[in-house]
Formats: sequence, C-alpha cells, structure tokens
Amino acid sequence: MSEKKVWLVTGARSGMSVDINGRTLPDRRRALAAGLGLGAAALLTGMPTGARAQQANPSALPQAAPNGRRRLGSLEVSALGLGCQNFAGMYGPPVDRQEAIRVMRAAYDRGVTFFDVAEVYGPFLGEEMVGEALAPIRDKVVIATKFGFDITPDGQVRGANSRPDNVKRVTEASLRRLKTDYIDLQYQHRVDPTVPIEDVAGAVQDLIREGKVRYFGLSAAGSATIRRAHRVQPVTAVQNEYSVWTRDPEIEVLATCEELGIGFVPWSPLGMGYLTGTVTPLMVHGSADLRATLPRFTPEARRANWPVVELLQRVGARKQATPGQIALAWLLARKPWIVPIPGPTTRGHMEENTDALQLQLTSADIKEIEDGFARIRVQGARLNEPMLAMIDTGAKLGTSSKGGHGMSPLPRNARQ
Repeated sequence: MSEKKVWLVTGARSGMSVDINGRTLPDRRRALAAGLGLGAAALLTGMPTGARAQQANPSALPQAAPNGRRRLGSLEVSALGLGCQNFAGMYGPPVDRQEAIRVMRAAYDRGVTFFDVAEVYGPFLGEEMVGEALAPIRDKVVIATKFGFDITPDGQVRGANSRPDNVKRVTEASLRRLKTDYIDLQYQHRVDPTVPIEDVAGAVQDLIREGKVRYFGLSAAGSATIRRAHRVQPVTAVQNEYSVWTRDPEIEVLATCEELGIGFVPWSPLGMGYLTGTVTPLMVHGSADLRATLPRFTPEARRANWPVVELLQRVGARKQATPGQIALAWLLARKPWIVPIPGPTTRGHMEENTDALQLQLTSADIKEIEDGFARIRVQGARLNEPMLAMIDTGAKLGTSSKGGHGMSPLPRNARQ
C-alpha cells in the first residue's frame, strides 16, 4: 500500500483470496484487516462509496471533486497520483519491468492520471518504465519528472547540478526515455546551493516557451525559494514529504502554497510504509533498503512510534479501512489542492490506495487524529543527515526561511 514498503525488500508476491462485494482482494489486505481487529463482519459490509458515504457522514469534509480530479495550480490531475520511484528500486531490487507496466496501466484503468518519476530513479530506469507504460495513453495522462543531479551516463550520482545548461541537456534525455515530446510537470528535485533559483526558473521557462515542458515545480523547497522562483516562472506544484507523522510542510510551505495558488504533492504519504502497520519493530531491513539508514526506522524508534499506527487503526476500525487508507484520507482532507503520490508496486496495493478516495473523514475523525497525534512524540529524524542537508531551509523541522533567501544563492546582481 505504501510507496515505500517492505514488500519491495522481500520480493514477496501477494496471493489472491477473499471475495468481498464481488471483488477479489490480496491476502495482505485480509491479514491487515484481521490484525487491526476490524473483524470479518465489518469487512463484509464493504466500504461506503459515493453518495451513500456522504449520506452516512453528513459532516464529511470536502475531499476529491465530484469527477475525482484536483487542480495543482491550473494543472488538472487525478485526486491521487502514482509515485513510480519504487518500480526502479529503493528498498530492494527493481520490480520486473512488465509487472511495473501492468500496475501503471491498471492504475490508469482505476482513474489515476497523474504519474510521478525522476531521472535519478534507477537512475534512468524509472523514466524508461513510465515511458513504456504510458506511451499508448500519453495524451490522457499527466507525467511529472524531476531534474537536479549530476548523473554520469552509467548512472553514478555526483551531487546536485541545476545549472541551466544541464537542466536543458537532461530534459532532452528525459523526453527520450519517457517516449514523449513534452513533460507535463517538471520539478527541480533538490535546491542547488550553487545556482540561484532564478536561473533555474529561467531555464525551465525557456523549455516551456519551446513547448518541451508545460508546468514548473519544486521539490524539497522552503517558502523563500518558492517565492523567488515564482516571481520568475509561476510554480504549479511543490512536492515535499508530508504525512500524519511528518509535519514539516506545516512550518511555512503549505501557507505559502495557499497564498500563491500553488498545488502541493506529498511524497511518502504513507511514511515509507510505516503508517500501513506492516513495518513492525522486529522487521529487519536488507542492506539495499534505504530505511536501514534512517533514524526513524531503528527498531527502537519503530517501537516508540507505534502509537501513531494504533491511532490510525482505531479510526480505521470504524471506517472499515486500513491505517494506510486513513493516512491517505487524512491528507486528502487537509486541502483540496493536495494530491498525494503513494507508490505501490503491485496491483493489489495500488487498489488499496485508490480505495482511500472513497473514504469520508468527518470533522470528528480529523479531530481524533489531530488530538491523538499531539500526544505522541515521534522518535527519530525522518531522513539521515546527508539527505536532510539537501532539504531547503524552511522545508524541514527546526528551520525557517523567513527573512532569508533559503539554500539557493542570490543572483549576482542582487548581492551588489
């Protein structure tokens, strides 16, 4: 269910069983529901959908528009996107290419039209998979990708590089891998501390004028950087980590997006799998699993943070939903311009995620989550030190860009 989950490490495949309302569900969903104490009777009633759900919850907060779409600035996308990082491997080996293609096309059949990838995923493999999967339906989907690193032809990543000449060069390579002649949404992946953001925005503006890019976005950026970029080329979306247990964007980024009319795309909306309740304290992460290097994923931290999962479980028990679905519904209820991008690698997990769109959280549900979380002190930093060092000022806890200019250096004429 998560975009960053342990099933990537184990390589396990879900078996299929349990027919509920005519639908065949994976074993994992059955086990998850049983483990959460939802009970067979609750499962067999099915999840309220559409008008029935709204009637059952008259105080439901607005989530997806009636047509299941949302707007990032002026770009219309599905209310839930598909993060494609994990197909290329991050917590284990890459997913079989044909299986990845099947999952992406099945997601489209379920209404997902927003697909997120980056040149560094693989590197390059993620874009290749997305390009092959979406080529037959290119005019019906929105493809987002990212630049911002110095990557050798053999895939060695050598730090940040958002120099305008590099931005334009790697865009051509991304277009070839994505099998398209335009990119719908192009993000700077990380703020480059050596290149003024005005220069980066200007490079993307050139690409937009040439018809190679439609919209501009920023990832892991704080308010000062967002504002500076927006003055040169309107920013359509900001993609930062955000979930029930990672609240960094609430420092300043969400307010900035709302003020400027910018959409927000939470990455890791399921807490790298932890919020699904499947990443237990006893689980051992393999050497290829990024989470093995993260302070929040030590056995001690996982044990200390388990009350977050229990909180989501309690709400889910009433909603006949898994904790991960509650975590996605919570994000969708925050603002109508928030579009999470979980990244499942199997069809069953993708279906679990999209089922969250049918959930309606009431104001009481939201209050329970907020009040419960306020009593929990999350243990461990969300990323390791080298990774946190690449996150812009104001986009991570304990920092603010107010009165400053963020990590991006000022243009030369502004320093005089």
